[in-house]
Amino acid sequence: MNEVKAERALASGQVIRLVHGDITEERVDAIVNAANSHLAHGGGVAAAIVRKGGAVIQRESDEWVRQHGPVPTGSAAITSAGALPCRAVIHAVGPIWRGGGEGEEEQLRSAALSSFTLAAERGFASLALPAISAGIFGFPADRCAEILLAAARDFLHEHPESSLREIRFVLFDPPTLEAFLSAFRRIFEPSEESRA
Repeated sequence: MNEVKAERALASGQVIRLVHGDITEERVDAIVNAANSHLAHGGGVAAAIVRKGGAVIQRESDEWVRQHGPVPTGSAAITSAGALPCRAVIHAVGPIWRGGGEGEEEQLRSAALSSFTLAAERGFASLALPAISAGIFGFPADRCAEILLAAARDFLHEHPESSLREIRFVLFDPPTLEAFLSAFRRIFEPSEESRA
């Protein structure tokens, strides 16, 4: 059972939430898959999404790559959701962590913003994301959390009239959840001194 661990409502009424649980169970308009450029969903979150949603997701992904070529790092593609309880899967290609000196942070932010933009273009109201790049791509969870949460905040601030009203980060393993909770507190709950 997925459980909300933290949430923040913005002045626009849009909401950012942290959820502990399984992203494939989220009842949202779209979920984000942490994908590779070839949309070959063989491991991690991607494998779980295809296992639950069915082979149609991989078939549509293969077709997308045939038509458009590999998805550049920092970009996203969209397919249907098969048997998942959402309407679509947005496949965001985050960077492989190589020590931080090769633009990985900018690429991760770009992957998140591409996902939000795609969701808004489709008129979706709710979107759930995993910790893109923090799994098998090796991105440090604490930096991943800071970048993704700040990207969500910035996108919603810049698009208060967007169809996108809720962004959820759905985290399965406790260490990643803790990293996101810490970053959430730093970004959304500044101390009294910093407000003065």
